[in-house]
Amino acid sequence: MAMRRRPPDFVLFLTVLMLLSVGIIMVFSSSYYYAMFPPFNNPFHFLVRQLIWAAIGLTLMFVMMNYDYRNLKRWAPGLLGLAFLLLAAVLIPGVGVAKLGAQRWLNLGPFSFQPSEFAKLCLIIFTAFGLSRRPDRINDFRRGILPYLILMALAAGLIMVQPDLGTAVTLCATIVLMLFAAGAPMVYLGLLGALGVAAAGAAIWLEPYRMRRFWAFLDPEKDLSGAGWQILNSLMSLGSGGLLGTGLGQGRHSKFLYLPERQTDFIFAVIGEELGFIGACLVIILFVIFIWRGLKVAITSPDPFGSILAAGIVAGVGIQAIINIGVVTSSLPVTGITLPFVSFGGTSLVFTLMGVGVLLNISRYSAPK
Repeated sequence: MAMRRRPPDFVLFLTVLMLLSVGIIMVFSSSYYYAMFPPFNNPFHFLVRQLIWAAIGLTLMFVMMNYDYRNLKRWAPGLLGLAFLLLAAVLIPGVGVAKLGAQRWLNLGPFSFQPSEFAKLCLIIFTAFGLSRRPDRINDFRRGILPYLILMALAAGLIMVQPDLGTAVTLCATIVLMLFAAGAPMVYLGLLGALGVAAAGAAIWLEPYRMRRFWAFLDPEKDLSGAGWQILNSLMSLGSGGLLGTGLGQGRHSKFLYLPERQTDFIFAVIGEELGFIGACLVIILFVIFIWRGLKVAITSPDPFGSILAAGIVAGVGIQAIINIGVVTSSLPVTGITLPFVSFGGTSLVFTLMGVGVLLNISRYSAPK
């Protein structure tokens, strides 16, 4: 039966544009001093690249916003297969590109591509397809839940080898929340949650650099020049902003290079320093609005596939934002994960905006409320 198309959710659309605008401004503000020096020698280096990625992401967002999301069902298996191939390819010496001790990228000429971001979206699409195809099996652990857990574990394992604990945790939490949205029994979800916490703990325990980060999270002052440096400078950046902030471009910790990864993983600390407590709260409010409107789309979707798919996209963005802000505020141990729409990072931005395009397309068919 044909479904009537409506305009996309305007509040959701506007919220994403506002977060993206904040991100472009803060990427420039946090990076222009650093980019003035070698090897960049151009204060606009990060700004130009972010604008290019934003333009690509917005174009794909508009394409997906006008592409009937139900057609994704036919592409779901092929996309998942391609995602696994790329996740494996990035680990091949000479094919994958290593940066800062992690091998997470493939080269695309002057740009690099991070397969894990593509894999997250593909696994969300495939899981929504499978769960909606046989909803009667959701109470059967072996046939209705286990296959998606195996795929999730395989993808998370390949991502962990890169290594990238933050993305692996985000992916696993997203799939578990999609199972919840599909109606999986709470007893299974509770067991999965306990296993997930145990697995994350083991991943930290077995890797010395993660253990250093964990101990620094508990007491950063014990390792001021090592693992605690980033946490302490993040907290000082947030604290020095006060209520109204020091002003755009006036953040001392980012300008004097005290804060590492200022334009990527720790951009929220720069927001807190330059825009103050009010600015940081406004960014958090925008994410809350995004989650609210996204869940509304999921609840009012006309079919199970759209509902579970929308829930997965919203969960992926929401969990990633919570982890990033938790790390920056020292509420969680340090892990390398960006703030959606805001941090510098091409692949993450492009595929997050693509996911939003799918979400906006689902909203075009959702029942008005």
